[in-house]
Amino acid sequence: MAATHTARTDAARTSITSEAGAGDARRTTRTSTLRRVLWVPQVLIAVFLIAASALPKFVGEQNAITTFELIGWGQWFRYVTGVVELAGGIGLLIPSLAGAASIGLIGLMAGAAATQILVIEPAWALLPAGFAVVFALVAWDRRDQTRALVRTLVGRR
Repeated sequence: MAATHTARTDAARTSITSEAGAGDARRTTRTSTLRRVLWVPQVLIAVFLIAASALPKFVGEQNAITTFELIGWGQWFRYVTGVVELAGGIGLLIPSLAGAASIGLIGLMAGAAATQILVIEPAWALLPAGFAVVFALVAWDRRDQTRALVRTLVGRR
């Protein structure tokens, strides 16, 4: 009787392990497909953030200066925004940092959308809102890597 019970228990464990393995395989396939699909907009937005958004803020391009005068927080905020955009753009290009960078960039895009709506031109709020959707997908896709990064930073494995 004990041998029969042990055999059934072992069979159940094998079945559960096989099912879990199949689920992990499906999740890995979905994740890698999503990751490949997201990689294109992720790289394009990173290049945009670095070259077309952060760089003009650093070199003092007139539109950037005028925009931040309109916002009313001073030119120091232009530099802070440029640093956040540059760091986020670089982070998007480094797979282990892409999830964390996306989380930070969601906050930046929320601020940008609110600023567009309240201060500048409401119709332009769609661009940061669209970017935020991409960042949310990247953050969700990279959640395991972000969790591992946080554990490493706080010293837990």
